Amino acid sequence: MASAAGVVRLSRRRARRAARRRVVPLWRRGWVAGGCALATAGALAGHRWVPDLGLRLGSLWESVLPWSGLVAVAALVWAAVRRAPAAGCAAAVLVAVWAGLFGPVLSAGGGAGGSGGSSGSGGSGGTGALVVVTHNVSADNRDPAGTARALLAARPDLVALEEVTDAALGAYEGVLDRELAHHVRIGTVALWSRHPITESRRLTIDPGWSRSLRAEVRAPGGPVAVYVAHLASVRLTASGFAAGHRDRNIGALAAALDEERLGRVLLLGDLNTAASDRALAPLTDRLTPAASGFGFSWPAAFPLARIDHILSRGLPALGAWTLPATGSDHLPVAARLRAG
Repeated sequence: MASAAGVVRLSRRRARRAARRRVVPLWRRGWVAGGCALATAGALAGHRWVPDLGLRLGSLWESVLPWSGLVAVAALVWAAVRRAPAAGCAAAVLVAVWAGLFGPVLSAGGGAGGSGGSSGSGGSGGTGALVVVTHNVSADNRDPAGTARALLAARPDLVALEEVTDAALGAYEGVLDRELAHHVRIGTVALWSRHPITESRRLTIDPGWSRSLRAEVRAPGGPVAVYVAHLASVRLTASGFAAGHRDRNIGALAAALDEERLGRVLLLGDLNTAASDRALAPLTDRLTPAASGFGFSWPAAFPLARIDHILSRGLPALGAWTLPATGSDHLPVAARLRAG
């Protein structure tokens, strides 16, 4: 049993701590939350200068930039609970930076579920327009025919598929061929088209794989060079994020685009990184991503990033959106492009 003197000393210590808490100035409350918010705002505004540090941390950060808004939400909640105006001001700075970076993206509309899609477009994209879809259908897809039917709901002119297996090819052909009479499959990638495919070939961006092709489509307004690609994945290793294989694919694909003779070009596929990632700059410097809203496409159950892309040259995007989930772990991505 504690002595009376001990109880008194404990009570005094508690009183001193309470007094110190009472006299903490408002501007010092929530400094940890405020510091995190300001640091995030700086990293967001200057994301191109965040170093990789040999671990590709800068590249990873650029792949998840939109999610930095969660730091602002946490800081605002903390500021309200702790009545910390400084933390609230820091969170407001982060909100302003985030809105400046992503406001134009969100104001473009679109996003998911086909909401930005082909309303008003005919059996194709309508006069002088193309509706295009790209989808990593997954080699483990248990319902390829159902997946194909879901893609046709967008009333596309072009459908690019990645991870097409020999076993599933017949199911895709059985559905897609009914509306898209022309198709080519090379390795694990394939392209279906409403318009004639006048030529096609394997695109060698990786000597060890057959996961890319180039086709020429006789589309409204003239021929279009269509590239379908499935780039190497990024792996987490003990030394960081292993992206060298993917980055070599990107460089080889950029070199192929430099040799492209046609003025109108489409690149469709699973590029295994976000358009904001500096690693994709060799492609985004040459082609323009078709995007409305964030358009997160992976993983399908809870999309966190847009790694499936439609990029173009000479075919301005009129809208872009994601389609509902299929039997794949990716969401299909669609866009309507001005072709005339």
